[in-house]
Amino acid sequence: MKLQTQIPLKPQQHNQIDYNSKVVLLGSCFSENIGEKFSYFKFQSEVNPFGVLFQPLAIESLITNAINKKEYTEKDIFFQNEQWHCFEAHSQLSSASKEEVLLNLNDQITATKQNISEATHVIITLGTAWVYREKAIDTIVANCHKVPQKQFLKELLSVDTITESLRAIIALLKSVNPKLSCLFTVSPIRHIKDGFVENMQSKAHLISAIHNVVEPRHQNYYFPSYEIQMDELRDYRFYAADMIHPNQTAIRYIWEKFQRVWVSESASVTMDEVETIQKGLQHKPFNSASEAHEKFLQKLADKKAKLQAEFPHIAF
Repeated sequence: MKLQTQIPLKPQQHNQIDYNSKVVLLGSCFSENIGEKFSYFKFQSEVNPFGVLFQPLAIESLITNAINKKEYTEKDIFFQNEQWHCFEAHSQLSSASKEEVLLNLNDQITATKQNISEATHVIITLGTAWVYREKAIDTIVANCHKVPQKQFLKELLSVDTITESLRAIIALLKSVNPKLSCLFTVSPIRHIKDGFVENMQSKAHLISAIHNVVEPRHQNYYFPSYEIQMDELRDYRFYAADMIHPNQTAIRYIWEKFQRVWVSESASVTMDEVETIQKGLQHKPFNSASEAHEKFLQKLADKKAKLQAEFPHIAF
């Protein structure tokens, strides 16, 4: 008896991710969730240099500014609630110091240019098609930074507008790195603050636009994170306490599906070795001075040395 419908997935035949790959993840909170998995298993990966970016125009702006080597100055930031912010970045780059926030912005824009130039894979997770336009500057922002809502106009991006933005993102990335693979996905996190119907409309726009640009022959792919959560994990036991965000069980489930499709078999073997070491590092001995624990630590050190000899980038 089958108690679940499952989305058919096949291992990717080309351009799979291994320990020589360099992965850049951009977009919504779900990029951070998957990015944590890449980090735990010690892949070469970078996640959201400008913090969480929910909508495609914000991601396009980041990539454009990185490639053009934009230098952020005082005109690009503003003071609100005792901190300096930038409308193009998440509040994690904000600071009480004007000098520090500008340093953060310029360091990250430089790092982004280098990372996308060296990347083998760029994974972009879109969260919403709803955007906010700041009236005074007539510009769609990446983050409102708790500026009063009356200063913004709320807009829903059309499928055509999102498609155009995604095509620009692909063209920009491949202008500096023609061989990279672009992998799009839609965040399973529901933006209920926009409204239940509005959230579904938003996700529909994102999915429709992505499928306008997906073309495996040109190394532009889609992974159904949203569909897995909505169809295979359609029970609230797979959600966090807020009933909106996927819980750790759901994140792990989707990660394992992603791994099956996108991570090479050879890398999966290395992942098992990494996890053995990670669990060993978290082990709490009954007697840290015992001979048995000393032997355990030595075996762990030997495993780390062997792995790092093969993959020098790995550090614990």
